[in-house]
Amino acid sequence: MRIKLLCAVMLLAVSSCAFAANFSQGPADSITMPPGNRVSQTMLAGNKLVTFRSWLDIPYVNNPVEPEYQRLNIYVPEEYFHEGGSINGYTAETAPILMPNGVGGYMPGKQFIPANDSRHGTPNVALYAISKGYVVISPAIRGRTLPNGKAPALIVDYKAAVRWVRHNKDRLPAGDTEKIISDGLSAGGALSSLLGATGNAKEYEPYLKEIGAEEERDDIFASVVYCPITNLENADMPYEWIFNGVNTYYMGPAREMDDNMKAASDALKAAFPAYLNSLNLDGYELDEDGDGTFKEYIEGLYIAAAQKALDAGENVLGLDWLEVEDGKVTGVDLEGYAVWATRMKAAPAFDSLNMKSFENNEFDDKHFTDYAFKHSTAEKPAMADAEKIYVMNPMNFIGKDGVDTAKYWRIRHGVKDRDTSLAIPAILALKLNQEGYDADVAAVWGVPHDGNYDLPELFEWLDGICK
Repeated sequence: MRIKLLCAVMLLAVSSCAFAANFSQGPADSITMPPGNRVSQTMLAGNKLVTFRSWLDIPYVNNPVEPEYQRLNIYVPEEYFHEGGSINGYTAETAPILMPNGVGGYMPGKQFIPANDSRHGTPNVALYAISKGYVVISPAIRGRTLPNGKAPALIVDYKAAVRWVRHNKDRLPAGDTEKIISDGLSAGGALSSLLGATGNAKEYEPYLKEIGAEEERDDIFASVVYCPITNLENADMPYEWIFNGVNTYYMGPAREMDDNMKAASDALKAAFPAYLNSLNLDGYELDEDGDGTFKEYIEGLYIAAAQKALDAGENVLGLDWLEVEDGKVTGVDLEGYAVWATRMKAAPAFDSLNMKSFENNEFDDKHFTDYAFKHSTAEKPAMADAEKIYVMNPMNFIGKDGVDTAKYWRIRHGVKDRDTSLAIPAILALKLNQEGYDADVAAVWGVPHDGNYDLPELFEWLDGICK
């Protein structure tokens, strides 16, 4: 059967060589959809042949400052070009629009290209989405290593791409522009969080005008968020709340934290309860020792992940930080968990004392926390612009007047992830739920810093909110 399918792919596939799509100019010099059909492709997604049409490398702003990146690809299932065509209950008019980003490490992100993912052994999120009847519109996005890619370039580009989609809603081959969904992992998860949290926020207008973004809405329907490296000016504290006392770190070869780093770990751990309590999350707080209902909530997320794995037949026994009795996971020792997971980053994890972290580079090689600035070991310490720090944090916009935050959220964080603390996505979810949004958050057993590893479950959730 598989041989027949592969033969069919060879017969049906048309060359997928990339090309720069022609585009027309509207009456106000705004970019519009190119006319006509573009590349047609057929690919094997699992055991299913998927045929789709592609429009490639379409600019999404009128005044690009990094033209190689400020462009997007569109992928539309073939069925939507035929009368009565439908997939998975969707039609050309009702198909949700998935907008995944390829950002990692706050680096530039290229467009997602439908493919089979050798890392996960499945179709990637773009190909899987097409097979489920979704339209995929994937923008390339500026990042910190480009001359014009420092904060807040990533979120400005993502918003501009959404505005372009809305501007062209009557020209798109298919897709419901009221069902736009973001997707990203790591710094891309932070970016997906930002897009979902900051819909139509006025703070971004000057940046959007500068690059010639369309004057449209940029709110979205839902955000898919994996292991977000977000809430940067506060992320150092919960990292130490989890990993304090573990002094070997593995950013590259194993190394030991020096005295400045150990002192930072102690101070940041001690500061976390005050920050957590300042959020006024109903029913979730910590005492000065770092214990309390929020700690119990984090332990509960780990317990639920372990129980799900155990129920699925995975072996979670023999871990000294996990209590299991009669087939039930009953407790977690967070100190033991930290030893088992191992520490990846020295303290401070994000705003490094030498001002050389990826996140420092995102803020133009400057500090973005008071602690690191005051204790800096850099030759010429400098503090990032307060406005840029503010607009890079989704927590600042959830529940804010005049902001249209996405209604639906799916947030996942691997149990083996030590790139950031589980507390960060948990705080995001608690804040969203408290403000009346629907945030589904979970830790996932056996998963490190990763995303889009659970596509069947993800699209079951997406279909549930989209239909």
